[in-house]
Amino acid sequence: MNEKVANFIHEHLDDILPDWQEKLSGIDEEGSFQMLSADMRRQTSREFAELMLTNLSESHQAYENRLNDFSEKVVRLGWSITFVTRAVDLFAEHIFLVMEEKGFINKDDVRAYVEVFANWLRPMRNSIIEAYSKTWERTVSLQKIALQELSASLIPVFDKISVMPLVGTIDTERAKLIMENLLQGVVKHRAEVVLLDITGVPVVDTMVAHHIIQAADAVRLVGAKCMLVGIRPEIAQTIVTLGINLNDFTTTSTLQRGVEQALALTDRKIVEVEE
Repeated sequence: MNEKVANFIHEHLDDILPDWQEKLSGIDEEGSFQMLSADMRRQTSREFAELMLTNLSESHQAYENRLNDFSEKVVRLGWSITFVTRAVDLFAEHIFLVMEEKGFINKDDVRAYVEVFANWLRPMRNSIIEAYSKTWERTVSLQKIALQELSASLIPVFDKISVMPLVGTIDTERAKLIMENLLQGVVKHRAEVVLLDITGVPVVDTMVAHHIIQAADAVRLVGAKCMLVGIRPEIAQTIVTLGINLNDFTTTSTLQRGVEQALALTDRKIVEVEE
């Protein structure tokens, strides 16, 4: 009976897909499906349908291979697991309806086909959720590693002056990486003044401030001075509200002002030269 269902879907797939795509657009609350081009929607919908057909009519290994490839694709497209599992349900519901309309299913064998669909969908939904979760976790892990590598480097901008731009949320793991790179960079570049630029840090709470204060203390221990720059008005208000003590810091609102003060601390300044 599985083969009969698979043959029916193959035969009517071109008629089924447009209606299924319309239903997918109706449940696409985040817009990840509708933002695709029309050709991309058709192609991805067909791949999705063929994945479900593979589970119905081909070997388990063939299904697993398709499933892994498709999971990586939908994660890159930004589809949520809720959208993916709902799409599976809508596909089965629509197939069952079309089979009834065309007389393929009648009242005498409807119970048998309900059982076929249940045995088809339950393991498939579980396998899709598992494959999606593994792919998502792997993607997030790779992105986290990339962010750590890109956002914690000490950059020399002048002799004895270096800047470390911080981007994104600072958790305990990132704070450890920042501390290591900061201390290594100070020694390597022989920096006397280090500017920690938090312009790209969306939120500064007690924990973030604690990590920054620890970094500054460590910098002082190796003989350099640490400045905190890029303090936006909303960040300043949060720091005051939380009662965070930054009295030991020289702070400025912009990196430009921080560089000017750093030059002053090293007995230099920027002057305009008349031609």
